[in-house]
Amino acid sequence: MWRLGQRGLFQPGRYLLHPMAKPVVFTLALLPLGWLIWRTLTGQWGANPAEALLRASGDWSLRLLCLALAVTPLRVVLVLPALARFRRMLGLYAYFYVSLHALAYVSFDLGWVWLDALADAARRPFILVGLLAWLVLTALAATSHTRMVRLLGQARWKRLHQGVYGVACLALLHFFWMRAGKNDFAEVWVYAVLIALLLGWRAWHFLTKSASRPIRTSASRY
Repeated sequence: MWRLGQRGLFQPGRYLLHPMAKPVVFTLALLPLGWLIWRTLTGQWGANPAEALLRASGDWSLRLLCLALAVTPLRVVLVLPALARFRRMLGLYAYFYVSLHALAYVSFDLGWVWLDALADAARRPFILVGLLAWLVLTALAATSHTRMVRLLGQARWKRLHQGVYGVACLALLHFFWMRAGKNDFAEVWVYAVLIALLLGWRAWHFLTKSASRPIRTSASRY
């Protein structure tokens, strides 16, 4: 492993623990929102601004979701435990941009008629998949606070938040179906490889940890 946080003159772990680290990450994660607002106010979305804004907000949702999923692998591989400080923030930002994407869909496609989303989901599978991903993320965001860990219990809370892996797969499927209509799969493959690597690493890490645990026998209890 690369012990970036423990050796050498450059010690990123020290900077990640700085009081200003969280505000900096918070501001950086807000920049896409500023970019979306600026392009909207200056009319730079082209001939179909509604579709362009819907697509851009969806792209940033997927990017933030991938960043949130990448925190744990990077923390372990680079031996930077301080990275864990940003996992919840990035996860909540992913939910924020997914919700913005959903609002753009309800606004531009449905004219704020919320119940039409259910009928649309029944007709178009990619809408159903996107709706399911948003519902699961809503549950994860609602239970992200530390107090919910105590309320639900560590094991139950952990199982619930493992649903983020399913969200990643649903989001990728939603993205695939969105691009299938235009036969444009270049970006889909990029995200597919990235998500496969992130989820594959987690599966490998879980299996290696399980294999390294000592087998408990009845004699070991005494």
